[in-house]
Amino acid sequence: MKIRWFGHACFLLESQIGTKVVTDPFDGSVGYKIPKVEADVVTVSHDHYDHNYVEAVQGDPTIIKAPGEYSTGGVTIKGVSAYHDEAKGAKRGHVVIFVYEMDDIRVCHVGDLGHLLTKHQVEEIGRVDVLLLPVGGTFTLDAEGAAAVMEQLSPRITIPMHFKTPAVSMPIDPVDKFLEKVGGGEFLDSNTLEITAEDLKPETRRVIVLKYE
Repeated sequence: MKIRWFGHACFLLESQIGTKVVTDPFDGSVGYKIPKVEADVVTVSHDHYDHNYVEAVQGDPTIIKAPGEYSTGGVTIKGVSAYHDEAKGAKRGHVVIFVYEMDDIRVCHVGDLGHLLTKHQVEEIGRVDVLLLPVGGTFTLDAEGAAAVMEQLSPRITIPMHFKTPAVSMPIDPVDKFLEKVGGGEFLDSNTLEITAEDLKPETRRVIVLKYE
């Protein structure tokens, strides 16, 4: 499968048979170029402008915005309810954590998660092979919180997202703080990671930072 990062919390997940899922598309005010991409499914973790610009996605995709279980094109998707802040949504509302299973790989996108997970949420999420994790703080988990959630879910691969880059003017931290907390990571000279289930051995523990261009 292919995992391509467009910046912020927006990814394209593409299965071996070509089913395409886009996560959290953003509008032009975020700073990144709006992706020109076609998809079968778009998932929206919450209705904020930097995560819900579904109009940008081409084709006639199914839009998923709520907790529950879904299946399409050989991909199963599970939405788990969580919060955008540490005050049970009192500050910034709810988010939906999505778990996608394709090509025998389980990818978890936690959206703008703002708190550590409960035991129940960890159980609902289940096994995580690849974790797409916000690390920039201010509106989401900060470096310390992100490192703790990574520990809770024990993914084989963690891909940081929602952090400060030259394209973004938001008051969020760069990825470096998170990497310091978790003992470093790999900077991939690409916006796309290609993996198979065979790449994900039990002892695998990698943090991979993708380019957004």
